[in-house]
Amino acid sequence: MFRKILSAAIFIAILPACFGQLKDQIQTITLSSGEKVWAGIINDGQLMPFSGEYSMDFYGNNKSNQLQPMILTSNGQFAWSPQPFRFELKENKITISDPYHQVVSGKAGTTLAEAQRHVREHFFPANGKLPDTLLFSKPQYNTWIELTYNQNQADIIKYAQGIIDNGFPPGVLMIDDTWQEDYGLWRFHPGRFSNPRAMVDQLHAMGFKVMLWICPFVSADQAAIYNQLKKSKAFLIEKKKESDTWQTQNKPLMVEWWNGQSAVLDLSNTAAVDWFNGQLDGLVRDFGIDGFKFDAGDMRFYPANGLSKGNVTPNQQCELFAQFGLRFPLNEYRACWKMGGQPLAQRLQDKSHNWTDLQKLIPNMIVEGLSGYAFSCPDLIGGGDWVSFLDESKLDRELVVRSAQCHALMPMMQFSVAPWRILSKEQLEAVKKAVKLREKFTPLIMKLANEAAKTGEPILKSMEYLFPNQGYAEVRDQFMLGDRLLVAPMLEKGKTERTVILPKGKWLADDGKLYKGGKNYLISIPLDRLAHFELVK
Repeated sequence: MFRKILSAAIFIAILPACFGQLKDQIQTITLSSGEKVWAGIINDGQLMPFSGEYSMDFYGNNKSNQLQPMILTSNGQFAWSPQPFRFELKENKITISDPYHQVVSGKAGTTLAEAQRHVREHFFPANGKLPDTLLFSKPQYNTWIELTYNQNQADIIKYAQGIIDNGFPPGVLMIDDTWQEDYGLWRFHPGRFSNPRAMVDQLHAMGFKVMLWICPFVSADQAAIYNQLKKSKAFLIEKKKESDTWQTQNKPLMVEWWNGQSAVLDLSNTAAVDWFNGQLDGLVRDFGIDGFKFDAGDMRFYPANGLSKGNVTPNQQCELFAQFGLRFPLNEYRACWKMGGQPLAQRLQDKSHNWTDLQKLIPNMIVEGLSGYAFSCPDLIGGGDWVSFLDESKLDRELVVRSAQCHALMPMMQFSVAPWRILSKEQLEAVKKAVKLREKFTPLIMKLANEAAKTGEPILKSMEYLFPNQGYAEVRDQFMLGDRLLVAPMLEKGKTERTVILPKGKWLADDGKLYKGGKNYLISIPLDRLAHFELVK
């Protein structure tokens, strides 16, 4: 399978050679008064629909999250290309330029949903498969915030036992960075793991499936591995002058990333693909690992002074890294290019431990769904920025509760900081109540996930998607789970009331009250409530 994928990627790589014929092509999309615009840029979801001016170049982008080369409007207009392009939104006009391939644009109906349905069916159709259903049916647990750079056997077992002892259901457990000896030496660190196979067996017996963090970097300090891969030119090669080619050079390019400098695998080279597959398969075989958290793979780690065997773009390297996850139903990605409709679990970019970032979750998740990434996770509960948790005297416990509630009725929810360790009894009970609420709606979440696998229909939707052209395009603090359940979490510190916008119809609230739609209501939201409303008529 991988060799076929690589061949396709290398074929596509000839397209930049035609760039000179395309780069001067400019397309214009004229917008009507009030027409709203979204694009497949997940990390800027909080800006959508765009207001004012905006520009974006999809080539080698540094957004550190999923991308889809796509534009949609509230009046049914769309644009998409299989390769990067640049666009600018200004004065009721979208200008598309610098295309690496022909950009297809047009109009499909009169709504955002009709435009999205057209592009997904024609350009990134669902393939009928789901990631591992445990990612949806139970909460996920990541060891990062609790252990950071000290992943070790004793504390991982302690964390897992704490989950069960405190009344949380076991689910997927992700062991994060530093479980390994080194980057590229993908074996459990012997100083921190006395018997990793026994640990995995114990976690399985406790009801967990186990994932490992992994990335496409290899430390030059691992001389045997580094030299083996260097000999087969499995790394991105350093380009020193313009005349250099992959065939004439062989020095690996050292790439700076958040944990230092390393060589990075050139995934257009079958030598790199075969080696990485061997590492993954060995971990499954030798330790019983169930799947992998595929981190990095960002386009920015494939810079302009890097040469690849297939002459592929940074975007295509990111796309090739995502292909590995298709081998493992239990997977997770944070960076992705053009893989909508595939059975990959996609996580939002790490969010900081603050209310501003909490308020980004809903709009970012909305754009995930529009971009074909239906199987999505809204980062870690309370935020994934580990530095925020170093001084626990500064933690905002209320934020952790409201974050858990926001996650609870999204496609996936993922814990990392242990709520039983940092929260008061009242706060912990509020979090557990949110988990119980998710259990109640798990059949609906699974039904929607299965539908998404078949059709690509988003699981989590915006108000504009379901109730078009009624003035809801800029609602960013509530969402629809499926077509009939409206979810309105509290996203502001210290507040116990919020306004909920109910479209026309009759809505049954979680507290048993019946509301007439077409109105806004001020709703009481105590600490233990996640307000939600079912459209009953």
